[in-house]
Amino acid sequence: MVTTIQVDEKTLLLLKRLKQELNASSYDEAITKVAMRRTKGKSMAGSLKKYLKKGEKVEDILKELQKERRESGRF
Repeated sequence: MVTTIQVDEKTLLLLKRLKQELNASSYDEAITKVAMRRTKGKSMAGSLKKYLKKGEKVEDILKELQKERRESGRF
C-alpha cells in the first residue's frame, strides 16, 4: 500500500540527505533503515508477542490473516 504524507521543507531536505547518505533507493527505504537502527534491528513483529494468547504463534496468526484475505477477494 502506498500513501502520501505531508512534511515541511526542512524535513524533506533532511530526508533527501538521509536517502543519499544511506544509499537508499527511496525515502521509504531510508526511513526504514533509520528506524531499524533505532530499534537495534529487532523485528517489528516482536512487539506483537505481548498481544498473543498463551500458545499462539505469530506465524499461525499471519497464515490465518493471509487465508482470510485470499478468501475475501481483496487480493
